[in-house]
Amino acid sequence: MPTQSPTDRSLVLAAAPIAVRAALSTLFALDDRLADIVRTTREPLVGQMRLTWWYEALVALDSTAAPAEPLLQDVQRTILPLGIPATSLAGMVDGWEALIVVDPVDIAAIARHAQARGAGLFGIAARILGADSPLLVAAGEGWALADLAAHLSAPALADTATELAGDRISQAFSGNWPRRLRPIALLSLIAGLDRTVGSPIGKAFRVAQFRLTGR
Repeated sequence: MPTQSPTDRSLVLAAAPIAVRAALSTLFALDDRLADIVRTTREPLVGQMRLTWWYEALVALDSTAAPAEPLLQDVQRTILPLGIPATSLAGMVDGWEALIVVDPVDIAAIARHAQARGAGLFGIAARILGADSPLLVAAGEGWALADLAAHLSAPALADTATELAGDRISQAFSGNWPRRLRPIALLSLIAGLDRTVGSPIGKAFRVAQFRLTGR
């Protein structure tokens, strides 16, 4: 199951202010943990139970101290102090659950995944970075769809996810990105560049251009 590239993540963290890198790293680690549950699930019911545990554990952080789970402790230590409720993080669980409650995965499931995982993660990252933009939803959904398309075993559905990803990523870069949000937007930009034929130097130039101009 999908998860963002460590290289792409490193670029995001390097571009982000030092003060929020720990929070962003924790957000990515949570996404990885949820992805790993889906990746290792053989029985959908077992996967749902594991995801439900994480959903409930995250929601509980808004009112109680974290249990002896390092990742939950990191959430409480790095993300919650920024004024971000744990319930918003729990919403990401829905996006991952969408991939295991339907067999086979269909268009409705990938749309739900894109909305809850992709737009959800980008929305939380934006709050960590201290800014907002109407481009966030399209960027997050496009990134999640592109990531998912690379891991779908059904060619037709993968093609559909790829096409939808291209549409959403095009929408995401139809306007200017504020400087504060450019680090997280890099994930979506790189996902779009990876779909095109181009040299590594050309892609690197495009990334550098975006970081400077926001377009």
